[in-house]
Amino acid sequence: MKRSVYKALNVADLGKGLLIAFLTALFTGLIQLFEAGPFTFTWLTFQPIVYSAISAAMAYLIKNFFTNSTGDILTKELK
Repeated sequence: MKRSVYKALNVADLGKGLLIAFLTALFTGLIQLFEAGPFTFTWLTFQPIVYSAISAAMAYLIKNFFTNSTGDILTKELK
């Protein structure tokens, strides 16, 4: 799969970033919630999990934005 260039994101970066990071954080939070015992299905219960999942997805996208096509972080493309 072709990587995006420095300071750019392609559709694959966006899709993989949102899917993998969001789902990983979401499932981790849900597992911790189930292990803690009984809980209620309210927004206050799930709010930290959703915020964590969104933060993880954003962190992945920011990392990819500052990575060039060879995988080097904060390095411009070599010509």
